[in-house]
Amino acid sequence: MSEEDELTVRQKKILDVIIKNYLETGEPVGSRTISKSSDLNLSSATIRNEMSDLEDMGYILQPHTSAGRIPSDKGYRFYVGELMNSQKDTSPPDSTSQMLVQRTDRLEKMLKQVVDVLAANTNYTSMISAPAITGVRVKFVQLSAVNEHQLLSVVVMDGNAVRNRLINIDEPLNNEDLLKLNMLLNTNLSGLTVNDINLALIKKLKSQAGEYAPIIENVLENVAGTIEQDEGRTIYTSGTTNIFKYPELSDANRASHLISTFENKEELENLVNEIETDDEGNPNGISVFIGDDIPNMPDVSVVTAKYDLGEGFKGTIGILGPKRMDYENVMKNLKSLKKQLSDIVDSSRIGAKKEPKRIEAKKDIKEKKE
Repeated sequence: MSEEDELTVRQKKILDVIIKNYLETGEPVGSRTISKSSDLNLSSATIRNEMSDLEDMGYILQPHTSAGRIPSDKGYRFYVGELMNSQKDTSPPDSTSQMLVQRTDRLEKMLKQVVDVLAANTNYTSMISAPAITGVRVKFVQLSAVNEHQLLSVVVMDGNAVRNRLINIDEPLNNEDLLKLNMLLNTNLSGLTVNDINLALIKKLKSQAGEYAPIIENVLENVAGTIEQDEGRTIYTSGTTNIFKYPELSDANRASHLISTFENKEELENLVNEIETDDEGNPNGISVFIGDDIPNMPDVSVVTAKYDLGEGFKGTIGILGPKRMDYENVMKNLKSLKKQLSDIVDSSRIGAKKEPKRIEAKKDIKEKKE
């Protein structure tokens, strides 16, 4: 029997009232609140009996200090499942609920914008993993003179990921030699993935470059650096201090653990990798991890979405907050963000000339009662 079949219609309504009230207030919910908040027209005694059954089935819990009830992880999962089912066929969020992300030629800058806007719009902690780029192709390479003894190597990959490197030279290059080097590099490297650049190609390029072989070697190291950068996976975060807005996360031990996770690069990578490994996805592209779903984080929920910038650039966006987070708002924000990122990428591909969109955080964020 599925969880949906396990509950009666009346029990589902009571559970829905309990969860929505607790999401809003953070306070245990009693039978009197339920009778006032629903159209069930049930006596307090009947409601208490149904609450007792819901507790026996593991959907709600009774804190030791209160006569009211709070949702369990199982209760939250049921609520989120119902929410996802109701959103399957809905149209994209209207423009008033959309986040505005600025078009930019720099991938890193755009990812930082994403987490800042998400944190501002949700009042939770946000994170986004930079996409793996080892299978992405070289778009072009540009060598330019900085001064008589330095060159700037700029490598641009598909998706506009950019890597810069200063190269020291003993003798200045004239414009003709610099042009020849640029032609040599782009003729041989454009369209290749990092993994396509083998020893035979390196030997060929260095041979054709003659006395400028050391410059070629530096440029190739710059290209190869995209792999090294990805091995130490970049994860951008924002809104870490939002943790303190929620009493259930703000005590010293919990807050310290969460903040240390976000400040420790290795722990943060492990968290994101664990989420991506366990992410089975669902029809609306959003995944939710609650309490014990997340290793060593029983007090929080994480809502994630996969993003795809095309040309091999894929990663994960995540929102971390208390288990009583506003799941509906978070899901709408993530879906809106995915659409905007897709629109930005599509317009870039077709060369659309649009005015840059300005980053804005919604002004009408509903404050939770603490």
